[in-house]
Amino acid sequence: MSFPTVPDADPGVYRYRDEAEVAGPARFIAPGDVVGGGFGLFESAAAPGRIGAVPHYHQGFSESFWVISGRLAVMCDDTWQTLGSGDFAHVPVNGVHAFGALGDEPARFLILFVPGAPREEYFRRLAECLERGASADEIDAMAAECDQVNLRDWPAYARFAEL
Repeated sequence: MSFPTVPDADPGVYRYRDEAEVAGPARFIAPGDVVGGGFGLFESAAAPGRIGAVPHYHQGFSESFWVISGRLAVMCDDTWQTLGSGDFAHVPVNGVHAFGALGDEPARFLILFVPGAPREEYFRRLAECLERGASADEIDAMAAECDQVNLRDWPAYARFAEL
């Protein structure tokens, strides 16, 4: 019996959470450029009672959420679902979505982008906009440059306050 020939491959990549770049609430655990472009994995958090992201969609990648702790309300199209620790939501390309934390504690969650879109630029620029008090119009224009079309007048957006 013979063993198959193992093809040449690059070595694996190891990254430590505490060494990952942070911009606003996002920690860039495995950006697309680090893992070959197939996906991007970020850790994030949302303060309770506040919307974490207004309704929006992306044309070039899907987005999935996996909750680490707390409660995260995720809107897909016009339906809000509340997720807890270990729960998952997937939003396809062009799927309108939003999210926000519910309850008394922040929600911590992972965000998976497929393929590995360069979302680092968006989160860096968003943190800078929020820090200096940029207007919603300025934030929306910046987001559009980063493949995020914000839809602040999406009908289901107002229902977050009722959750």
